[in-house]
Amino acid sequence: MQTAIPCSFMRGGTSRGPFFMASDLPDDVAMRDRVLLAVMGSPDQRQIDGLGGAHPLTSKVGIVSPSQTPGVAVDFLFAQLQPDKDTVDTTPNCGNMLAAVLPFAIERGLVAVQGDTTTARVLTLNTGMQCDVTVQTRGDRVNYTGDARIDGVPGHSAPITINFLDTAGSVCSGLLPTGRVRDSIAVAGEGFETFTLDVTCIDNGMPLVIFKACDVGCSGYESVAELNANDTLKRRIEALRLLVSLKMGLGDVAKKNYPKMTLIASPRDGGSISTRSFIPHVCHDAIGVLAAVTVGTACVLKGSVCDGVAVMGQGGDPTVSVEHPTGEFSVALGLDPTNPQNVTQAALLRTARLIMRGEVMVPSSLWAGKVHRD
Repeated sequence: MQTAIPCSFMRGGTSRGPFFMASDLPDDVAMRDRVLLAVMGSPDQRQIDGLGGAHPLTSKVGIVSPSQTPGVAVDFLFAQLQPDKDTVDTTPNCGNMLAAVLPFAIERGLVAVQGDTTTARVLTLNTGMQCDVTVQTRGDRVNYTGDARIDGVPGHSAPITINFLDTAGSVCSGLLPTGRVRDSIAVAGEGFETFTLDVTCIDNGMPLVIFKACDVGCSGYESVAELNANDTLKRRIEALRLLVSLKMGLGDVAKKNYPKMTLIASPRDGGSISTRSFIPHVCHDAIGVLAAVTVGTACVLKGSVCDGVAVMGQGGDPTVSVEHPTGEFSVALGLDPTNPQNVTQAALLRTARLIMRGEVMVPSSLWAGKVHRD
């Protein structure tokens, strides 16, 4: 016997996964997580018995519910799963999956269409961050067709704009959780010699540890396959991650998906900075939405490791073009005119698409289901 759970399979930005109404999942968190693992087919590297796509970017889940917070339309809980692990991490945000929240909410009748465009405020329960999301609508439905394109996704789609509100310190205690814009860290571990490098620990929507690629023996322009095949590099990066997380106040992150580790180099394709990101042990084909916001923020902070590496324009509110292995990601930053070191706003463009809707099945022996609430 199997239990049927209503589900919409959606792409959000360069990620994808099933979206659920919170009322359709178990109330008990431990049971909910076991159900999500069964839905995705984890732990199994191929996720052959579930909806997962055998990659962290396609092992994500969105859970949506009407919000009780004044001025907020819907609440969004993001869950990161791993193909070969039995973990369900609801600590960090995901800006890519966030792009699919409002389309899902409209599809499920949580938000009414307002006209040619519909804007609603979303609260991410993971960190308490709020943002205003705008999608194109036609009649009483979401319009997914348009001329916008984003690197990492083939074809063109209707644009979705996300305006983040107060993202500093999403998981950490503040924008600069160590209290410094740059830290010098000595790292020791098995399989490599002790090394020292400068890092910027920063959280403007996603906790990142940013460092120069050349400081770990890389150019910063390697392919994803080359970096993922470099076992020594990955051991060094993980040793750094475990050590610096303590300085960031994050505690033991051995089983966590954050902080993300970001190698930087000077741009070579006309952007502002080149990046290679680990999430946290696998090199990302692109860069996460909130990771791009955080890198962009580091680019405008004097004294950060990006200072002298990033190529920035002069004056006004900057748009930071973050290069990554499959293209670039532009982030428009708003700066406090009285203190240009203070980022007050971050806006960006994504796309999303409803791929499938129906029911996903899990064994009834795991969960027999529940009476759905209206």
